[in-house]
Amino acid sequence: MKNLGFIILVLGVMVNFAGCGKKQPSLEEMQEPLSMEALSTLNTEAKVSGEAKAPAMQPAAQAAATLEPLPPAGPYKPTAMEIQTALKNANYYTGAIDGKIGPMTKKAIEEFQKANGLKADGKIGPKTWAVLGTYLNVPSSSGAKKR
Repeated sequence: MKNLGFIILVLGVMVNFAGCGKKQPSLEEMQEPLSMEALSTLNTEAKVSGEAKAPAMQPAAQAAATLEPLPPAGPYKPTAMEIQTALKNANYYTGAIDGKIGPMTKKAIEEFQKANGLKADGKIGPKTWAVLGTYLNVPSSSGAKKR
């Protein structure tokens, strides 16, 4: 009888610990990723201090529309139209603002660089744009220096 009780006790302990050796799935494995469609339909509501329920979360599409884009990594690179506009406002460029860096634009860049004590290489680097960029939103008739 003692042997039967001991065997039952050992079997009970073995059954109890039998599940402990199994590897439990990680939290990431147990969670299913949500699709974009599922995210866009989320609309949880929260009760705000006794008032009617107010939306606590916007749909993903609306939230993405309200976010502003991140600035590009590294130094800012102006467009050809911005360069021509700034040169025109500084009275160094008289051609059409067409978004193309041609010979007239390169000559204007070099003249601007010489007049401002910069290396006159005809290229808009960070140092040149730091000075030229100040003329971007200045109207050309507002007293920009003429060569």
